[in-house]
Amino acid sequence: MIAVIGAGLTGLALSRELDARGLDHVVLEAAGRPGGIVRSAEVRGRVLEWGPQRTRLTPGLRALVAELGIEDQVITAPPDLPLYVYARGRLRRVPTSVREVAGSESLGWGSRLKLLLEPLTAGLREGETAGEFLIRKFGRAAYEEVLGPLYGGLYASRPTDMPGRFALARTLSEFGIERSVVLWWLGRRAAPVSQACSFRDGMQTLTDALARRTGERLALGEAAGSIRREGEELVVSTAGGPVRCRDVVLTVPADVAADLVGPLSTDVAARLDGLAYNPLAVVHLLARRGAERGRREERAPLRGLGYQVSFREPLATRGVTWNDALFPGTGRAGVYTAYLGGAAAPALPDLPDDRLGTQAADEFETVTGVAVEPISVARTRMPAWDHSWSLLDGLRLPDGIHVCANWETRPGIPGRLASARRVAARLARDDA
Repeated sequence: MIAVIGAGLTGLALSRELDARGLDHVVLEAAGRPGGIVRSAEVRGRVLEWGPQRTRLTPGLRALVAELGIEDQVITAPPDLPLYVYARGRLRRVPTSVREVAGSESLGWGSRLKLLLEPLTAGLREGETAGEFLIRKFGRAAYEEVLGPLYGGLYASRPTDMPGRFALARTLSEFGIERSVVLWWLGRRAAPVSQACSFRDGMQTLTDALARRTGERLALGEAAGSIRREGEELVVSTAGGPVRCRDVVLTVPADVAADLVGPLSTDVAARLDGLAYNPLAVVHLLARRGAERGRREERAPLRGLGYQVSFREPLATRGVTWNDALFPGTGRAGVYTAYLGGAAAPALPDLPDDRLGTQAADEFETVTGVAVEPISVARTRMPAWDHSWSLLDGLRLPDGIHVCANWETRPGIPGRLASARRVAARLARDDA
């Protein structure tokens, strides 16, 4: 028996993989609903997301969607939507090709010259942070106005606080980049890019379908209290009684995992509890009727993925997703999702809802010229992947304890599905 703790996307995907390998298991979820941070709902006739706003329709996800029978719910974004950064007082398009770099307003002439010289610089150095790497390779201006916001936005972190040997080294290795990012960029073969996608009723469609597939193995409202060892078995305490198993897989946040493994190893618990998370406010904004008139009456409607904010701009907003442009005609008309706080302003999400909503709306109008009103304010947190991740160096989990979580491997839905496959395959080998 295997106990999977947590029925977010990762835990549900892991259940599917374990089932495919014939491994007996149960999925324990403290909440009364599955899905974890993936949550969608209709507010004022609009589909809102409190977790991932979209994902990529990779071959693996396409196959999963077909298996779950939800192909007719898939919606895809228009191709080639641009991404912007707000820098030097205006939105500037992020270049995606060498030709676009040459004419891009998002990079000054100094940054473009630095880009030409990048092949002469060394690859990732030992002890270098992601921010130091980007500054050395591309210059401070390009880092603060474009590259830092784009990279740090994935984690709501400051790249200068993120050791390169964690997330960045793995990414460079996966792409086969040993020294020059620019030469790799020029020499890479054009590959089809998976479309940005979601589902008509929101991303929760995917986790709900996975939960239905998990069936009776899913135990909702069953919070795991702690894990102890009795002979060769692990025993997970729950309100419904002890769950005896051979292995336990933790798919929960690091601090929750720390509480669970405390009785087995105080050292492991202390390390996991020390991993930092960045707090974020998530504010959904709705364009007001006639909002595109007025001082920018002549401009075109907002079209793009959204924008990140330059580190040089005095805004609390770190980035905004343009749901309206991503999935037009699917219940997201006039919806924009703003993220405020993160490592740059960790106390900001503690503000009252009305203040957060007003600040997000005011800053959005400053950037885009579109008048909006807040219709939802919530809070979340992201694994920081900062210097605290050195606590994982030399970590040895107790026998029978496994981790499959976004603080241990890549975030993002394709990454979580891949992690579930790897852990299930390892457990199947152990069972053989």
